[in-house]
Amino acid sequence: MKEDRLFLTDEEESTSTRFVSFMGESHRYDLAITTSKKYEDKKMVMNLQSNHYALLNQSQVEEDGHLEHAFNLTEVEAEELRSFLREVV
Repeated sequence: MKEDRLFLTDEEESTSTRFVSFMGESHRYDLAITTSKKYEDKKMVMNLQSNHYALLNQSQVEEDGHLEHAFNLTEVEAEELRSFLREVV
């Protein structure tokens, strides 16, 4: 049986994705960082271990509590991630 779908958008775009793994003081980070024209000044950062992701720009990386909430991290873990993301976002 065919199901009718109502698509709000259906777009394709070539993107660039960087896969990075690094070890913090007590936590390993496996990330996929995608750059797309669609997200303008933001990058999609995906934690491949926890399946959490966020669209981030530089000000959001610096925002208190933003990474902790988006990636379900402690303050220490978020600071490790923040330190790395400052270089790539």
